[in-house]
Amino acid sequence: MHDLSHIGPRNIMRIGSVYISETVFFGLIVAAVLIALCLWMAHGLQKVPKGKQVIAELIVKSVYDLVTGSMGKHCEKFAPYMGTLFMFLILGNMLGLFGFRPTTADVNMTFALAGTTFLMIQYNGFKTMGFVGKIKHMCDPLPIMFPLKIIEEISFPISLGFRLFGNILGGVIIMALVFNGLEWLSEIVLGSIPFIGKLPWLQAVIPLPVNFFFDIFEPVLQAFIFTMLTMVFVSMAVVSHEEHEH
Repeated sequence: MHDLSHIGPRNIMRIGSVYISETVFFGLIVAAVLIALCLWMAHGLQKVPKGKQVIAELIVKSVYDLVTGSMGKHCEKFAPYMGTLFMFLILGNMLGLFGFRPTTADVNMTFALAGTTFLMIQYNGFKTMGFVGKIKHMCDPLPIMFPLKIIEEISFPISLGFRLFGNILGGVIIMALVFNGLEWLSEIVLGSIPFIGKLPWLQAVIPLPVNFFFDIFEPVLQAFIFTMLTMVFVSMAVVSHEEHEH
């Protein structure tokens, strides 16, 4: 976690000629945890909710309220995906809290998620407006706008992926510098004390505020921003059809 000699993700196993990086490995673990949690919370549902079912219904209701409030009632069908995306990002971003490399500290992961958002935008745009309608919309108000709109469409997933990657990787680097610095400082201050001097005491309490920001607050914030941007731009692709008709 605190070794800066490897900025990129490591390959931790090999299956035949295919190498599995820690990003893929921990991404699968996060997905498995989410699946297991959903199956557990959905098991034994009752008409009158109690216990874990109350929490499950509260989470589902909150996700649907957020999606319908941000995208509109007509986009309610996107709630399951947006909720899954948000939870996957939170868990993936917060892996540093447990001493592992966050999955989103890998540009391949963030670009894959941003690429999925891009495909959703384009699919819903063509589905709601049709091919001709989409082209006309991109030429509005003048045909010269068409190449500019293409650049805009392509630049969005790139900026979305780099934004998430940069913020999470920055947190990983800062936390590594903080912990390595405190370990070095512990050896200087307490190194002369037998046995005790070998333990990095300064790492136990001093980095807690920094740790809270970069391993808890920042991961939740970036997950929320990524999900909100996905909702906004997907809803714009759907709403643009209604505006085009009017």
